[in-house]
Amino acid sequence: MAVLYLLLGASSVAVAYKTRSSPISQLRQQVYAWWIIFPVVSLSIFIYPYGCLALILLISCLAIRELVRYHKGPRPLFCAICLVLLGLVLALTYYQPRSVSLLLPLLIIAQLAYFSLRRESNQLLLLLFLLSCFGLSFLIQLTHLPLPADTNLAWLFYLFTLTALNDIAQFVSGKCLGTKQIAKRISPNKTWQGLAGGVVISILVSVTLGSFLQLATLPYLCLLALLLSLGGFAGDLLFSAGKRFLHIKDYSQLIPGHGGILDRVDSLIVTAPLLYQVIYFSHDGFI
Repeated sequence: MAVLYLLLGASSVAVAYKTRSSPISQLRQQVYAWWIIFPVVSLSIFIYPYGCLALILLISCLAIRELVRYHKGPRPLFCAICLVLLGLVLALTYYQPRSVSLLLPLLIIAQLAYFSLRRESNQLLLLLFLLSCFGLSFLIQLTHLPLPADTNLAWLFYLFTLTALNDIAQFVSGKCLGTKQIAKRISPNKTWQGLAGGVVISILVSVTLGSFLQLATLPYLCLLALLLSLGGFAGDLLFSAGKRFLHIKDYSQLIPGHGGILDRVDSLIVTAPLLYQVIYFSHDGFI
């Protein structure tokens, strides 16, 4: 944890020097915003396992606040529906955890089909919230893996670190080296060079951090890095498609330089269930 804060400090100093002629540059805002994000995530880890629930509640409430702005109709009703769905997901996560992996995908598929037929923004907003609840619920499920508590906590820290650094690596690689776009109509800033940069950094972080925490063997750490890097990219692309349909650039301006909370956690919504499923179905083999 201390190493991450040292890296953030060094990055902040470097960016401050590079952008000294433009104090309000986007790059400076993006880097400085991590001084808000890191402590929040750190606190959720320090008060493990209750921190996961607190983090999910915080993110979900902020997500509702963002999505309701684009709802066409009675906003209190939309908020009430989202809160009921959130309560249902949390209840299933604690009392019927395997149901989350079975029932929620069916509900998401049904909502996706309904949205495909109606093509209404209100149905998309509900779909995005369902996806968020589903993905974030696996933060709690990671704490319930049939492993020692310290190991579960280590996997949670691994997930947060890898997801964040993959996002940063993809952004920086895309800005510095990006020339070939992947999905121009959905997200013009996504490039093959950015994706490759994220994969490379993710593998390095996974091997280094995973070996230090003694989480898994080297081949599996490399495989996990590849899967989570691609998963994070898919999550980013998925929520970018939602923004294109809504004709917005960001879900909000909550986090300077980053956008809204959904702009920040879109990768985590995919990487969390992905990591959980890999560990759950193969832990006897490599943990």
